[in-house]
Amino acid sequence: MSESSVLAARGVRLPLVQGPMAGADTARLAAAVSQAGGLGMLGCGMRSPSAMREAAAEVRRLTAQPFGINLFVQETPTPDPATVAQALEQLVPLYAQWGLQPSVPARWCEDFGAQFETLLELRPAFASFTFGILDAAQVQRLHSAGCTVIGTATTVQEALAWAEVGADAVCASGLEAGGHRGTFLGDFTAAQVGTLALVPQCVDALAPQGVAVIAAGGIMDGRGMAAAQALGAQAVQMGTAFLACPESGIGPAYRAALARADATQTRITRSFSGRPARGITNAMMARLQPLEHTWPAYPVHNALMGPVRRAAAEADDSDYLALWAGQGVAAARALPAAALVQELVREWHAARKQMQS
Repeated sequence: MSESSVLAARGVRLPLVQGPMAGADTARLAAAVSQAGGLGMLGCGMRSPSAMREAAAEVRRLTAQPFGINLFVQETPTPDPATVAQALEQLVPLYAQWGLQPSVPARWCEDFGAQFETLLELRPAFASFTFGILDAAQVQRLHSAGCTVIGTATTVQEALAWAEVGADAVCASGLEAGGHRGTFLGDFTAAQVGTLALVPQCVDALAPQGVAVIAAGGIMDGRGMAAAQALGAQAVQMGTAFLACPESGIGPAYRAALARADATQTRITRSFSGRPARGITNAMMARLQPLEHTWPAYPVHNALMGPVRRAAAEADDSDYLALWAGQGVAAARALPAAALVQELVREWHAARKQMQS
């Protein structure tokens, strides 16, 4: 890894970023990855400001190494009451299955403005964003707070937009990636670009501007790390690879689903949240898929589905959990995070040596 890279400049030894994975991440996971030489990330898109402070404090208690915080760039919606009522009516059978009464949530999502101010207060080494884009003034405020800024892009146009507002790096998220898609410009269906195609195009567009590219999507081992670097990426971001680690926040049923899944068993769906996201197919995805074109957009549908997801999580029922995972899920290894990083580094060095021979 070049000492001029965006991660090395902040003291991160390895070209490896742990995917934020909001809802499945933990402070223990982020700290373990950072302590092992990678960049641990907290997925704070669904955390309140107080929860952000608690998680960041726990990471800092566990390691002195750099870490990052990820937020969802979104406005608090004001949906049409009739749209909400229609969605709730469609969800009545699902609510009833869990003994729940349909109701309008107290809030649709966390307030991004409050989260952003808390992020500035916490001053992590890295601040990353998805679902939208900051303006140049916000990026400048982060720089003034000492944060390296990473945007998420699913197309070259989105990558260039992040470069225009002053981002230091862009995470080029290919179609293979698990969880929610970060598309924010244009139609989602036109933004289904694979990692192998997306990364070099982003590198060609951003390198002249001095903006680094971090590759994401389907990367599960050291060979993938070396391949991404061969395409010009300075680092890789891996989410699904860290899901099976004991430090992640998922339950036994989710872990069992990861262990038995293969690459053909993931789909992109709007059924769980109203925003396209890749996960392992299960009963709820199949049940709701025919209706997904009728759901309100994220975060409204996400909030309406919240009680069902919580009930399924309490029951540890994988048929009704959102089992976010990428196409590389079959290669996930249930290793402690530090051990996984060590194995990834071993594989990465072996792959680079093979490529140079």
